[in-house]
Amino acid sequence: MKIQKPFLYALESYLWYLVDIIFPPVCPGCETLGARFCENCQQEVIHLPEKICQICGSPSASSICRQCTISRPPYLQMRSWAVFKHPIRNILHTIKYRRNVGLGQTIAEIMLPDLTALNWPIESIIPIPLSEQRLRERGYNQVALIARPLAQLQSIQYLPNGLRRARHTRSQVGLNLAERKNNIKDAFFADPKRVAGKNILVIDDVTTTGATLVEAASALKRAGAKTVYAYTIAKAPSPNDA
Repeated sequence: MKIQKPFLYALESYLWYLVDIIFPPVCPGCETLGARFCENCQQEVIHLPEKICQICGSPSASSICRQCTISRPPYLQMRSWAVFKHPIRNILHTIKYRRNVGLGQTIAEIMLPDLTALNWPIESIIPIPLSEQRLRERGYNQVALIARPLAQLQSIQYLPNGLRRARHTRSQVGLNLAERKNNIKDAFFADPKRVAGKNILVIDDVTTTGATLVEAASALKRAGAKTVYAYTIAKAPSPNDA
C-alpha cells in the first residue's frame, strides 16, 4: 500500500532520512546495519489469529469472549497489530528506552493499513499518558512516538493532552488481573473541553489484560467522549484469552 504523506510529515521524514545517511540505523530485530526495521524481521512479525473477540480483540473461539460477556468494556472495540514476541518486543524496547523517533515513524507507516482497514470513524488520537514522575525520568512518552505519526498520516487531530495521569502508578509488569485493575483504578482524567462529543482513538504500546485501556476509556467517556476505540502495537499473551 502506497501511503500519501502530508507535506509536513514528508518533510520530517526526509530530515530523518538524512540523519539515517549520517548515522545508519540498526534493525532492533537482527542488528542489520542500514535498516530501521529490515524486511526479514518484518516477515517474522506474528499477528493475532483471525478468531478474536469482536470487542476486546483477544483470541477467542466465539465472537464475544467470556470476559466481555461478563463485563463489557467502556471502549467500543479494541485491536492489536501484533503479538508481543520477537521481533516486536525488540522494536518496542528500542522505542521505549532509546527515543528512536525514526523507528516510531516506520512502525506507524507499517501499521497504518491494518488500522485504516478497521474503518473506525476516528476524529482524534490520544496516546496513553505517562505520569509526571515517569515523564521526568524518561523525558518523553514512547507511545507518542507512534501515535503522533499515525495521526499525521491520516490528517487526524492529535490530542496528547486530552488524557492525563491523575497519579503515579507502579509498573503493571508482573501483576495479575486483579492487581492490575487495582493499580490502575482511577489513574486517568480527561479534559472535557478537548474530548467531549468526539470519536477518540486511544493508543498504547502493549496490552496484556486490557486494564489500562479500560480505565483510560472510562475517563474519556466520563469527560463526554462520544465513542472510544483502543489500539495497541502489540498484545502480550493473557490467561484470560479464551
